[in-house]
Amino acid sequence: MESTIVIVNLLGAVALLLFGLAQVKDGVTRAFGMRLRSGLATGTRSGLRSFVSGLLATIALQSSTATALTVASFAERGLIRPRMAQIVLLGANVGTAVTAWLVATGIEWLSPLIILIGLILHRGRSSARQGAGTALIGVGLMLLSLHLLGLATEPMRQSPALAAFVGLLDDAWPVALIVSAALAFVSSSSLAMIVLILSLASTGILSTGLVIVLVLGANLGGAIPPVIATLAGPASARRITLGNLIVRGIGCAIALPLAGFGAEIMQALPLSPEKLPVDAHLAFNILLALVVWPFSGLVSDLTARLVPADPEVEDGPRFLDPQALDNPVMALANATREVLGVGDAIERMLIRAENAFKHNDLAPLSEIAALEKRVDRLQQEVKIYLSKLGREGLDAENARRSIVVIDYAVNLEHIGDIIEKGICDQVRKKISNGLKFSDDGYEELKNLFNLTIDNLRTAQTIFQTGDFNLARHLMEIKVDVRRLEKRSAERHLERLRDGRMESLQTSSLHLDMLRDLKRINAHIVSVAHPILDDSGVLIESRLRHAEPHS
Repeated sequence: MESTIVIVNLLGAVALLLFGLAQVKDGVTRAFGMRLRSGLATGTRSGLRSFVSGLLATIALQSSTATALTVASFAERGLIRPRMAQIVLLGANVGTAVTAWLVATGIEWLSPLIILIGLILHRGRSSARQGAGTALIGVGLMLLSLHLLGLATEPMRQSPALAAFVGLLDDAWPVALIVSAALAFVSSSSLAMIVLILSLASTGILSTGLVIVLVLGANLGGAIPPVIATLAGPASARRITLGNLIVRGIGCAIALPLAGFGAEIMQALPLSPEKLPVDAHLAFNILLALVVWPFSGLVSDLTARLVPADPEVEDGPRFLDPQALDNPVMALANATREVLGVGDAIERMLIRAENAFKHNDLAPLSEIAALEKRVDRLQQEVKIYLSKLGREGLDAENARRSIVVIDYAVNLEHIGDIIEKGICDQVRKKISNGLKFSDDGYEELKNLFNLTIDNLRTAQTIFQTGDFNLARHLMEIKVDVRRLEKRSAERHLERLRDGRMESLQTSSLHLDMLRDLKRINAHIVSVAHPILDDSGVLIESRLRHAEPHS
């Protein structure tokens, strides 16, 4: 009976730790998700910046898996080079180790205060404050789980069964590594496994060598969930996560036979025995990063050989199954999936236009015409498909959803036209004529580009989930875009009055790009209108009511 209580307490403490990690990730994503994604996407021009971006993003998200999946999605869209993506994940691995080290600093007593502050922030009105509050509550729960883990493992000091099991693992280090890796994989968190090892080590039943082996297993198991998550993804994404698994696997294979030697070194150093697991975790990932960094290009080449490129697919609709028209719910789901693909094509168009703008390179524009034709064709196919569905008779809810899907598809098609006929022409003029924006003007346009891409990603999520809070947030951002466009135009006119040559040469281009990016954002925000309208929070006109003049 007593052993059952110990196991229940231990599992409950681990569950609380995992829940706290999830809360931190959700809260940080809600409060700073767009900035984190932008930072990861733009902070990969050099090896050092890539490493630091991965490290900081993982400390913020409390999850190297989340960072790995984000980087894989960037690789899919061509936002990051494969070699830099591998360096980002080296930084993410060190970020996880730093997080574990910080968690083990003995500040569990602060958990009630942190949860209280988080709850106060969570009651705020802005989504950023609510997200920050959720993240703080998650941190508090993580620290509380450490205290509970310590209490749960206390009875294990005198457990003969546990001592016998640990003895078996100590005599079979490869088995111990596999067990630790399996637990890290099942929990989808190497950090959770490290914290569990930390709690067991505090009981004094683990030898230093076994601690190092268990830490190696946690690192290996933590690299598996991103690989599983990207199995159905494109080859570019699978290569990134597979490369990270290969790096950790080779690192563990080399370190396992040296675990005894490493144990002697760590025992000779003035390190706290209670913090040995987090110290070993940090040391392993730092050493791994230093060794692998120069060979990150070779890792990318190896994964390119192991994972062949995706076969060419037909450029027509993929999900519009005519046989599903007898089932309106399934047919609407098919149309939604197809339109999400249209949104992905629009995102690629925006990213290529932005890359051409930033790097003065016409090459990224070469694919935009083909992408725009594909967008035109797919949105037309979606309209035809749903018009056939309408002939069969729909209830009010499905009819409303059908209109929402068609409206979003049409708005995406308009965005494609603006990109191809407006933005691309303006970028070509800039590059072909050797024009240069002023530093201020360039930053203003670049920031609006980045905001537009982030808004499109948010719109895709809203279209798929119907999330009211995200819809309201996107509507609030529309006001920010309008102000940003107006402020940039005013500043541009000020630069013209000051006689700045760059502004005189690029005046029409600057104002045209501002106008087109504002138009694109207006089409993007339209996805939020039906959700807010149904909730009764959307007014028909921005005009203030006023008494007519007599």
